[in-house]
Amino acid sequence: MAKKVSIYHNPRCGKSREALKELDAKGIEVNVIEYLKNMPTEASLKAVCAQLGLRPEEMVRKGEELYKKEYKDKVLSDAAWLKVLVAHPILIERPIIIVGEKAVIARAPGVLSKFLKS
Repeated sequence: MAKKVSIYHNPRCGKSREALKELDAKGIEVNVIEYLKNMPTEASLKAVCAQLGLRPEEMVRKGEELYKKEYKDKVLSDAAWLKVLVAHPILIERPIIIVGEKAVIARAPGVLSKFLKS
């Protein structure tokens, strides 16, 4: 694979570890972005949203306690959701795999393999 591959990774997340392991097993060199340590900017998250073809709210981990307590049932603009994700990166869905100009949230089994073939 000639294109640059990046992963928004949380080492404590099993799905994220599985995705990284799959990339490694395929011999793919990966730029690992530990987004909880190196928090993304609004601009970088906006770019990731565009690559995913999703609105910022669609990248939110709605099972997180913080979301349930502070954001559930709130109607926010895309710009406001980007600010929330920058302020609370734990709410960013993971793992996000980026290849070139496209990206995927690789939580479900088989999604990463299918994405890499496209």
